[in-house]
Amino acid sequence: MAPRADAPVARSPLRAAMLALVERTRPRRSDYPRTRDGWTGDLLAGLTVGIVALPLALGFGIGAGLGAGAGLVTAIVAGIVAAVFGGSNVQVSGPTGAMTVVLVPVVAEQGTSAIPLLAVLAGLLVLVAGWAGLGRAVTLIPWPVVEGFTLGIAAIIFLQQLPLVLDARHATDTGILPASWHILRSADWSNSVAPLVVALAVIVVMHVSRQARPTFPGSLVAVIGAAVACVAFNIDVGTIGSVSLDSFTPGLDLPGLRAFENLLPSAGVIALLASLESLLSARVADGMSAGTATDPDRELVGQGLANIASGLVGGMPATGAIARTAVNARAGAHTRAAAIFHGIVLLAVMLAAMPLVAHIPYAALAGVLMMTAFRMADVATARALLRSGRADALVFVATAATTVLFDLVHAVEIGVVIAAAVALRASARASGVREQDVSARLPADGADDHVDDAELEQLLNEHIVVYRLQGALFFGVAQHFLEELTSLDAARVVVLRFGQLDVLDASGAHALAETVTEFDRRGITTLLCGVRPQHRRVLAAVGLPGPAVPPSRFFDDLDRALADARRLAADAGGAARPVIERSNDPEAGKS
Repeated sequence: MAPRADAPVARSPLRAAMLALVERTRPRRSDYPRTRDGWTGDLLAGLTVGIVALPLALGFGIGAGLGAGAGLVTAIVAGIVAAVFGGSNVQVSGPTGAMTVVLVPVVAEQGTSAIPLLAVLAGLLVLVAGWAGLGRAVTLIPWPVVEGFTLGIAAIIFLQQLPLVLDARHATDTGILPASWHILRSADWSNSVAPLVVALAVIVVMHVSRQARPTFPGSLVAVIGAAVACVAFNIDVGTIGSVSLDSFTPGLDLPGLRAFENLLPSAGVIALLASLESLLSARVADGMSAGTATDPDRELVGQGLANIASGLVGGMPATGAIARTAVNARAGAHTRAAAIFHGIVLLAVMLAAMPLVAHIPYAALAGVLMMTAFRMADVATARALLRSGRADALVFVATAATTVLFDLVHAVEIGVVIAAAVALRASARASGVREQDVSARLPADGADDHVDDAELEQLLNEHIVVYRLQGALFFGVAQHFLEELTSLDAARVVVLRFGQLDVLDASGAHALAETVTEFDRRGITTLLCGVRPQHRRVLAAVGLPGPAVPPSRFFDDLDRALADARRLAADAGGAARPVIERSNDPEAGKS
């Protein structure tokens, strides 16, 4: 029989998955303004942030060793693509200082021709992460790690400008601190006066303009003023010169397999950095713009596509830019139309004003980046972290120091490892076993009148012991748990209460199984009380219930468990006796 015309068409799982990815990736009409006033506000905000982004794009391109043109092309292409496909309404993307720090050693080792391919590889990784729904996972990186990372990047950006400010050569084969020290010692200070004055003037103008009006494009005004002054007064400083667009053509310079393999680790670093910085920037934007909420997975998709597009046109890797995003939000942007228009503004500059850009002094752009580094170093945040406790301060300082002394990858790795170790230590301290006082729960049965109180208390404490497991029983405390419980001596029955246990992993369950097996070998009976369903599954994986603890010794409430404990203790050693145990735990009555 032929299928009905209106019958649903069966789809393969692969096709359905692909359609779902396309649906999640495609732009939406609801992303854009619905009124004329909305479009006007977004266009004005885009113009403002485009003006602010121009000197930053030029400066970061030069700072990475790729030239001003690479930075400008990246800001245009990545800015537009990320805005169209991303998950934030006000995010502005482009080259950033953090990305520049990563690219400098790659350029020194692989050459400038490898950077577009690096952008494509990193973009593919970020795109896959977004499709896989990993957007929220990146946000699990602890705050002290993020802030230490940011402070370290700010220090590196500042130090990288010393060659431009002092008109000195930068040694690329050494670390940033030795190179900076070498520059300060070997600089020709007689030739450094002019670029130093230009950079300081730019910093002052940017600072004063921000104090007077935060949305004012002080960086652009300062850079233009510096260029005009240098030309008018014939000040001898290095300038950008002509920026050729001939190299920015679609296509990639595909290296050999060996070079391709060498780029993969750097691509992973850039993908992680792009994901982290973009999602942090979007989170900041959400707090500054009412009614906006970023879709982190869609944002990663947008950033991945932006990096791929940037690489295809010969640009550099890009990410969400916190400073430009903040300017966009403060300028009144409500939708992604503002970020798109910011890219159009930069494109107009590239097509019509590049001869004027050639007169911009390097020292002026260095001043812009130095001021950007100052603003990245949030003194109030650093003070708060240093005062919040030794653990957070250690993570913060270690991450910042590692960023400057080694590289960004090791910084994040070390910061996360230390933060995880601190968290595990705190969790282990809050977890453990507590001996319970259950003297009020079972009445005396009158069978022990011939035993004085001291003898009765000692006998019962040695023969029936109740412990409450609390917090987390995981690999960090499993060995301590095993040692503490197996040190029991002369007990006949042990009751383990699970009601206050939040986390139980395989290591903890294995330690518990070893404990009850040891108890069984020594003739001690173990009862389990209040085991949650999710914990039962973990215990079942290690053989509980089993020979040492059959199902009949699992109880839902403490009264029944203690009644059975009295019976078992009596069977093992004589007449039943009331249970009296010592503890100062105020929550002993809970399951």
